[in-house]
Amino acid sequence: MVDPIARIKYRPATELVYVDNSDGKGPKDNYNAASMPIYQTATFKQSSSTQMGEYDYSRSGNPTRSHVENHLAKIMSAKRAFAVNSGMTALDVITRLVKAGEEVIAGNDLYGGTNRLLSFLATHNNVKTHHIDTTDSETIIPYLSEKTRLVLLETPTNPLMKIADIPRIAEIVHERCPNALVVVDNTMMSPYLQKPLELGADIVYHSGTKYLSGHHDLMAGVVAVKDDSIAEKIYFTINATGVGLGPFDCWLLMRGVKTLAVRMDRQQANAIQIADFLQSHKFKVHYPGLKTHPQYELHAKMSRGPGAVLSFETGNVELSEKLVELTRLWGISVSFGCVNSLISMPCRMSHASIPAEVRAARAMPEDLIRLCVGIEDVDDLLEDLYHALTASGALKLAN
Repeated sequence: MVDPIARIKYRPATELVYVDNSDGKGPKDNYNAASMPIYQTATFKQSSSTQMGEYDYSRSGNPTRSHVENHLAKIMSAKRAFAVNSGMTALDVITRLVKAGEEVIAGNDLYGGTNRLLSFLATHNNVKTHHIDTTDSETIIPYLSEKTRLVLLETPTNPLMKIADIPRIAEIVHERCPNALVVVDNTMMSPYLQKPLELGADIVYHSGTKYLSGHHDLMAGVVAVKDDSIAEKIYFTINATGVGLGPFDCWLLMRGVKTLAVRMDRQQANAIQIADFLQSHKFKVHYPGLKTHPQYELHAKMSRGPGAVLSFETGNVELSEKLVELTRLWGISVSFGCVNSLISMPCRMSHASIPAEVRAARAMPEDLIRLCVGIEDVDDLLEDLYHALTASGALKLAN
């Protein structure tokens, strides 16, 4: 009889920290180290010339990578998870499932890098992408066909924080296109706040550079799946192209995951106060933690919280530029998920690769400012932001 304690599922914060190898699936450490050793090796010696051991070459597998992948699969409710060298690599590996002539359906508010890769697939691989408003689940129906291979969702979207109904879209796609896969970029939420595989998605991916790492000292990506046949295809591409995450980076990623809950709780609490502050001064704020968000209730049903990224509009591009440059605590930088607070203008930075006319067609405001809230004392963040708002003239304009 299996010990019932082996089947215990702990609360999310505990699951992030607790590593259980009692099922025998994880790599073994002969010395029972509290932290998984870094197997910084390219090759593994074999005892036979004809029978290879579990590991032979780190491109194909490494004990440190296996350790973090097993842990990620657990916290993401996946059959298997894979660690690769960036979030865009994760998406690239997933798109290798699409053949020439097949199609992708994606949102119209996407990370700039995602848009760039999808555009490349259209011009070089004959893979067409239909961009739709994913906030209305029914808009996907006219674009579904026997050619549809992937339905790519961000929720919340980056940077306008729009919400897609993952369960409803998955239901529509699986009913009408059984061969199509629903893929969710869950970077904005992290597995701590949202688990798309439990909501009907087939594949979920993350930029591990963001919340999973949490310190911006690591480039990493994660792909998680709930079907063994898809997992084998994903692994084949990772092994064939050599994009598996290196041992030391795997160790850093594992260390970051263990502190995800404490970081996210603090960052989210700060973000809620900052969103309230901006809204109280009459700025148009995009944040699913505000009850004025049009999909506040939908997001609350799918997640455990609104996260720590928000955006707002000043109404004037020049004022936004001044405001961003007048902050001190808020570092001007792309990306998010770091313990330090960051500020940016997406149309000038993370989404600049999207042509201006396309941004305009997708109603992305050029004056939009994105805030990625860190773990600093929230009063310091508010004071710094208030100073920048006042000195730039943005506060007077909003009021």
